[in-house]
Amino acid sequence: MATSAELARYEQRFRRAGLPLFIEDFSPTHDIFSRATPVLALVFIAEMLGATSLSWHWWQNLLAAVGGLAALIAGFGLLNGLRGRRFWSFPTRFGTPELAVFVLLPALLPLATEVQLRQFFGVAIGNLLLVGAVYLVVGYGLIGTTVWGVRRLATELANSLASLVRALPLLLVFSLVLFVNTEMWQVFAGMPVTFIVILVVAFALLSDLFLILRLPKELDAIERDAGSGPPLRRVQRLNLSVSLVIRQWMQGLVVSTGVGLFFVGFGLLAISRHIYEGWGINPGSWSHEFTLLDHKLLISAALVKVAIGIATFTGLYYSISLMTDATYREEWLDNVTDELRELFTARAEYLELRARS
Repeated sequence: MATSAELARYEQRFRRAGLPLFIEDFSPTHDIFSRATPVLALVFIAEMLGATSLSWHWWQNLLAAVGGLAALIAGFGLLNGLRGRRFWSFPTRFGTPELAVFVLLPALLPLATEVQLRQFFGVAIGNLLLVGAVYLVVGYGLIGTTVWGVRRLATELANSLASLVRALPLLLVFSLVLFVNTEMWQVFAGMPVTFIVILVVAFALLSDLFLILRLPKELDAIERDAGSGPPLRRVQRLNLSVSLVIRQWMQGLVVSTGVGLFFVGFGLLAISRHIYEGWGINPGSWSHEFTLLDHKLLISAALVKVAIGIATFTGLYYSISLMTDATYREEWLDNVTDELRELFTARAEYLELRARS
């Protein structure tokens, strides 16, 4: 009994660290989809509305919804019977039959009531994407990694701000030249908000891609330096890589946010309305002018867009520097190695305990 409780504590520690694949015998059928059963059940029941139609009377839709719910429950109940379970029981494991019923059975409702072939494929593809998202989020510990990062937010914020202060002289030389550049304002001030969002996402993915390409080599070095016990399996290395990418992304987000707020404040003090007019810059869809110490300050949509654009460039530069600049790289990897050493030691103890049990 004590051994089971100790194993459970180790496994809980791995989950909280965002490394569920460090758990031996971690199975999608038992550990991933079964943990997501409430979400899958809620979506499954809500899809009874696929049997309804906007062109029907309310009582017809009510009857169709009740009939659709009955069909969904009956379908899963029959599957439970075929799998040797009670009709009303929740499955303790999700294999291919359960996932196939979850994906296809709700999609059959609009096909049966209104012969909506397009809606059939829409519901089926949506459910398939949901299954894939659950597999990625739960299977690779994205929730655990995010919760772990939130718990350590103060430490991560302190590390990121310390790195930002050390990098500030070079970042200011790099960023200030861009900020007072007329062409930069003309480009970003006239850019639609949607394009700004696309640019931010694209640069974030680019920095993550660069880190992913560099991680295998770095993980080999970290495992040699901090590792104990058997070598990591491929899926465990992938789980660790995802965790490190999320951590690096969080640090880059803190630095980018800090730089963006700095330039909003700097632009508020330095870029007045007559500079907008001299540069031929439209303040954008909104602007607000107020007075501070007898000096008129203007905050506008154009200023926020330019600050976001420069913060995005700076975040990309910082993310690349974490892996290429010797100072940032050594500090970041030292922190990572210290934490991974503890997790690798815990993994070795966990495997030894499993072998004894």
